[in-house]
Amino acid sequence: MARTPLYTRRPLVAGVLRQLPLTAVLLVVAGGLVMVTAGNWRRGLVVMGLALVAAGVLRMLLPVRRLGFLAVRSTTTDVVLTTGCGLALALVALAIPPG
Repeated sequence: MARTPLYTRRPLVAGVLRQLPLTAVLLVVAGGLVMVTAGNWRRGLVVMGLALVAAGVLRMLLPVRRLGFLAVRSTTTDVVLTTGCGLALALVALAIPPG
C-alpha cells in the first residue's frame, strides 16, 4: 500500500523541510554579518560570498522539490548568478588592500 506524501500528511513539516537549504545559507550569511559588525569586515564578506557559492552548489545538486525558495529561475541562471556573485564578493573583499 502506497503511503500518502508528507506534504499531504503534514504540510507544515514538509514546508519547513523544504526550506532547509535556504535556512542554512541564510544562517551562514548572518554569521558573516555578525563578523562585519564586530569589525572583521574582510572575513565576514568572504563568509557571505562563500555562502552564495554554497547556494549555487546546492541549487545545482539538489532536486527542485527540495530547494524551496532557492529555486527562483532556471537552474542555469540561478547557479551562474549566485555562484558568480558569491565569487565576486569574496574576491573583491580579498583584493582590497588592508589599510
